Amino acid sequence: MKQPTQRTVGYLICLLLLLTTLTACSKHGATNGEKSKIDYWTCTMHPSVHAKDPGKCPICSMTLVPVMKKDLGGATSPGVSASAPNPPAEKNQKGDDMKDMPGMPGMSGGTKTMGEEKPGEFRVPVERQQQIGVTYAIVEMKPLHHTIRAAGKVAPDTQRVWRVVARAGGYVQELGVSAPGEVVKKGQVLMTLYSPELLTTQRELIDLLRMRDSTPKGPRSARADAQGLIESAERRLRLWNITDEQVAKIEQTRQAEESLPILSKVDGVVQTLPVTQGMTIAPGNTLVDVADLSVVWVWGEFYQEELPMLRVGQEVTVTSDSYPGEPFKGQLSLVDPFINDVKRTGRVRLDIQNPELKLKPDMYVNVLLEMDMGESLVVPVSAIMPTGKRNVAFVDKGDGKLEPRFLELGGKFGDVYAVKSGLKEGERVVASANFLIDAESRIQGALKSW
Repeated sequence: MKQPTQRTVGYLICLLLLLTTLTACSKHGATNGEKSKIDYWTCTMHPSVHAKDPGKCPICSMTLVPVMKKDLGGATSPGVSASAPNPPAEKNQKGDDMKDMPGMPGMSGGTKTMGEEKPGEFRVPVERQQQIGVTYAIVEMKPLHHTIRAAGKVAPDTQRVWRVVARAGGYVQELGVSAPGEVVKKGQVLMTLYSPELLTTQRELIDLLRMRDSTPKGPRSARADAQGLIESAERRLRLWNITDEQVAKIEQTRQAEESLPILSKVDGVVQTLPVTQGMTIAPGNTLVDVADLSVVWVWGEFYQEELPMLRVGQEVTVTSDSYPGEPFKGQLSLVDPFINDVKRTGRVRLDIQNPELKLKPDMYVNVLLEMDMGESLVVPVSAIMPTGKRNVAFVDKGDGKLEPRFLELGGKFGDVYAVKSGLKEGERVVASANFLIDAESRIQGALKSW
């Protein structure tokens, strides 16, 4: 029984030595081959992690990925990622974290000049770009058009509203209009009034005319004095809303009108009618309001950041849901300097042509203001990565090489951004999968911080 047991033990010892030799040979081959090309191991989510050997990320437990060394010409080994220009020394994790903090010396990745990070190139193979769905856009010079939309409310032009006020006591004998909203023409009778004061003044005017006609002419005659009194009576009648035509008629017929008509001075719409037939009126009472709505105001509300772009005289377009597809043209006439402290908006007055009276007071409308902002370099909105402090775009350098650029933007116009600096016309920038490209750049050390 002892002899087979010793033989079995011997076989097991030989087998163990053989396996140990094969393992050592395998490790030696990997070290001399692929392992010699690996600079360090890092985590795709935490690029600050630098490890000598593969394993798990100490922060998130993700599997570490290799970062390959660059050759002397700066090119990466085919099919693998590029590495940071400065290989890390063998340190503990705490030392690596301190090394990667912004502003610390020895930071890997992009170089620093006077405390500012300067990003460097990195390489993502074309096959890899196709796999993650990278597309490109050309930096172009284009004209910029900015459109501002706002809500507005129609109001009558106060300079086109004619209010008839009683200037003498009396009575309303008959109304020529029945209710507010009625359309009237210039010269149309709005109502007839009976006033003892008006009747007395008319008779006084007639008597003065007769006295003047019966008096011989002369430089100091009663005829000259009568003419002065006649002119005074005519002025009093005009101050009582009697028109020149009505005064001329009284002088021609030499007959006083017991009931004097009040005529509309404009084409418009009756806005208010506070009197009724037979109503007693006193000086200062409002008789009727007539509004000319051929031109109306639209009060639009614009956000405070849009107000600096508005200028008096700009052409505007107004649309209404009541008349789909029918624009109403006008221009900006006033920018209210006061801001609504709740909505943070400012009121803007627009003068809109309304010859067919389609726009009614208190109607809500849509305001459209289009502005020509000149020409500028533009890139799609999807090509920009806003990082809070800076805006980054990735420029295609060819053969899978990409370069991060810090841009100065001039504003957003629709689906494009205007570029003030950082790009040149004709360059290609990454227009999709930016976050995946950014992850590659951070792993390879081209862009260390946001």
